[in-house]
Parts: sequence; structure tokens; C-alpha cells
Amino acid sequence: MKTAFAAFAGAAIAAIVLAAPAQAADKAELLHDANVTVNHLKSDPAFATAARMLHDARAVYIVPHLVKGGFVFGAEGGSGVVLRRTGRGWGEPKFYDMASASFGFQAGLQKAELIFIINSQAALDGIEHGNFKLGGQAGVTVATLSSGAEGATTAHGGDIVVWSSGTGLFGGVAFNGSVITPDKDKNATPTTGPEAMALRANLAGVR
Repeated sequence: MKTAFAAFAGAAIAAIVLAAPAQAADKAELLHDANVTVNHLKSDPAFATAARMLHDARAVYIVPHLVKGGFVFGAEGGSGVVLRRTGRGWGEPKFYDMASASFGFQAGLQKAELIFIINSQAALDGIEHGNFKLGGQAGVTVATLSSGAEGATTAHGGDIVVWSSGTGLFGGVAFNGSVITPDKDKNATPTTGPEAMALRANLAGVR
């Protein structure tokens, strides 16, 4: 019995030791991809409007890869990072997942990248408390700022404003019913390192 327990304990410790570098690598890759998404926003005609909103935003949620799992219907999802506004800068990235039975993609869409500009404390509180349902939170409105649209009228007045850019037959994304939940494993340890610093600096440089 003691031998079996020792073997089990050894395997558990080994799993933890091996999982830690993999977790760190996953976080670094996601942070790098989030930084790339910010750069894509900077080259979009909608950037001027987004930059003005980011200046006064409470937080931002960046999803570099939102992938659809079927032709018309199916499961979709992606992972992203939330950064809170801290004065003139941005705080430590926190990791959140987004999932839905259907995001309303048009058939043929392969993936999209999203930036949620979180304008109200109510919206930020809802996301940070977990299991935040877009379109299902009382008093929280969601507007869109489409890729290629300069100064879209729907971008003003929303608690959350979403910029999106996709590949394939992209015609916009409908977010109602999508759920945002914290990734407890990734958030269990502090997020530092060059990728986190680069993302925070990139956002701080948005003018």
C-alpha cells in the first residue's frame, strides 16, 4: 500500500512539475497573440474611434483567436486576456475564456480576433465575478465596432464595445448568449515576463 501511495504521489508531483512550464508557455503565447491583435487594430480604419474609447475605458478583453467548430452550427470558443486600466497604464493580464453554442458567424468563417472595450464598472464587475453572459446581464449593453468601419455610430454608448476582424466569409459576429469565464489555472500564478510587459506597453502607447 505504501509503495502504491508513494508511486501515486510521485506521479502527481511529476505531473505538477511538468505542467508548470507548459502553463507558462501557453500564457506567453496567448499574450504574444493578444499583442498582435492590438497591432491589427492599430492598422484598421476603426482605430481612431477605438483609441478614443480605450483612453477612457475601465478595461479591455482581447481574444486573439475565436474559432468556429462547424459550418453553420456548432461550438465556438477562444481564450483571451483582460487588462484593467490603472491611471495612464494597464494592469496585470488576467486570463478568461469565451464560449457559446453559436456566435452567429456566417458559414465559412474560420476564425476571428476580438477586442472588447469595457467602458463601465458594471460590465467589468460582471466579467470579473465569472460566468458573464453577453446580452444576459441586466443594465449592460453591448455595441460593435466592425473592422473597416470608421466612426461606426453603434460604437457609442455601449457598456462594452467590441471590435472584430475575421477571416473567411466574415460578415460580423453576434455575441448574445456568449459566456466569459475566468481561467483559474492560468490565473493561479502572477503574470509577468516580456510578453506581458510588451502587451501593456503597446496598449499604453495607444493614442
